[in-house]
Amino acid sequence: MALMLSGTGVSRGVAIGPCQILRHDEPEILEYAIPRPLLMDEVARFEAAIKKAKQQLKQIRQQIPAGTSPEIIAFIDAHLLMVEDEVLSHAPVKLIKRLQCNAEWALKSQRDALVTVFDVMDDPYLKTRRDDVDHVVNRIQRILLSQSEHMHEVLLQQTRGSVIVTDELSPADMLLMHQRGVAAFITEDGAANSHTAILARSLGIPTVVGAHHACRCLMQNEPLIVDGRYGITIASPDDNALSFYQSCIEHDKARAIALKKLEKLPAVSRDGCAVRLMVNLELTEEVAAARQLDVDGIGLFRTEMLFLNRTEPPDEEEQYQLYAKLVRAFKGRPVTIRTLDIGADKYMNIDQLDEYLGANPALGLRAIRLCLKEPRLFLPQLRAILRVSALGKVRMMVPMLSNMHEVQQLQRLVMMSKAVLREKGQSFDAAMPVGAMIEVPAAAIAAEYFARQLDFLSIGTNDLIQYTLAVDRMDANVGYLYDPLHPAVLHLIHMIIEAGARSSTPVSMCGEMAGDPRFTALLLGMGLREFSMHATTLSEVKGVINDSDVALFTQQVSALLKLHDPAEIAAAVEALNQY
Repeated sequence: MALMLSGTGVSRGVAIGPCQILRHDEPEILEYAIPRPLLMDEVARFEAAIKKAKQQLKQIRQQIPAGTSPEIIAFIDAHLLMVEDEVLSHAPVKLIKRLQCNAEWALKSQRDALVTVFDVMDDPYLKTRRDDVDHVVNRIQRILLSQSEHMHEVLLQQTRGSVIVTDELSPADMLLMHQRGVAAFITEDGAANSHTAILARSLGIPTVVGAHHACRCLMQNEPLIVDGRYGITIASPDDNALSFYQSCIEHDKARAIALKKLEKLPAVSRDGCAVRLMVNLELTEEVAAARQLDVDGIGLFRTEMLFLNRTEPPDEEEQYQLYAKLVRAFKGRPVTIRTLDIGADKYMNIDQLDEYLGANPALGLRAIRLCLKEPRLFLPQLRAILRVSALGKVRMMVPMLSNMHEVQQLQRLVMMSKAVLREKGQSFDAAMPVGAMIEVPAAAIAAEYFARQLDFLSIGTNDLIQYTLAVDRMDANVGYLYDPLHPAVLHLIHMIIEAGARSSTPVSMCGEMAGDPRFTALLLGMGLREFSMHATTLSEVKGVINDSDVALFTQQVSALLKLHDPAEIAAAVEALNQY
């Protein structure tokens, strides 16, 4: 009898294969005292574990086939950087000496302190960075505990064509299993924005995360169908299901060949509507992969990673050098730099965080609110962005704006920064566009006022949906309520696009909806003409655009926006996608 499990599909596509269940529980960490004469031996044991973890990750990196996208290699490089970072390699040594404790406990204590910072972040992408901390820390802990057999080392040799079902999965494990020919992944935990999910999309492996209790509900070696489009897993399927999904696999193969041919073509609909396709980036290592796709520019560059894991914020010159690399790499194409969007002053000591976080960090001092409160943090970034505007087409985007008073404060600080640069004789583009990321419902409703005062607007759907529906999509208990097609969400998006059109202010979208081909026709019909997304989804979105009749979509969407029933809206969007 067939069994169906649901989760979150994070990598589109279908796979069929035998179930391979793999579990690796968190290592149990105990605290015990180390006699003072033996402290240096304990430090040496920890440093040896760090060295071995580096060797393991370097070996994994060396096994990545030549010609692999730099974007994929960047995931392993990120873990290598974490192992080498003093926050993990040096801070535990200080704890061992100060607390006279064992290395495992010192590492656990440092991990807990780091995770506390990530947990209070409101940005869903940055929040999931705690997973990367856990993956790296668990690797080191297993070495310390002499549990050197990592998941990929205990895999059976017969993994080719199998569906891996596990509690969690690190990017390193995923890469190794991909090389062994694994067909798909199902994890009990995980989120759509985790590094593992992003890597799955980059590799094109059908993947479902958040399939709770999958390891208990499924049986070893039973046949599975994994539908990464809708987050569905079917165990022991009947012949009809197998036949249907086999045809889906063949269709996807043909579609992939067709999309490959679109990479160097412009995004233009059948009725001649030109659309700009931009990419979202956060690491300079991702630039090479984005340029290979011949994108129109960077629609969102996240600057937060430059501020992480350090005791002092980056100065103006360090920021300028990083931004300059981006601008030079894109040679005349627009580069949109988002100002700092964090939920707390992360370069402060952990003990000082509480006074900034408040009772509800998601509604507290974050993004522009923090930057306006801490000009010493914000002004160097403003000056760095202004300076780099002299090198190319640079736009500055400010997150979390919610009222016009913040816009006025922002404009004063920009003017002050320009005055400082003029006094120093430093070049900048005096007309550099400054825009807002519209992600607060209040800003969406008042979008017309923002459009009149700023040079462009960009819709951040991730937070806009969460704040509109009062739903944390990372919370599995209420994640089912996170609905991009909720009529309130659709009306706010349409309101922003219309406000931009009335004032001739460009409007783009940089949230996840922009990169989901299920919503491309809908957004085109609403009037959106600039999309910014993760590079891995660009080809599919371009395929929808180039096969579209935008004039027809506009008529259909006008009727769709009058609907209120969720089922009717979903059916209307599905019908739109069939044109």
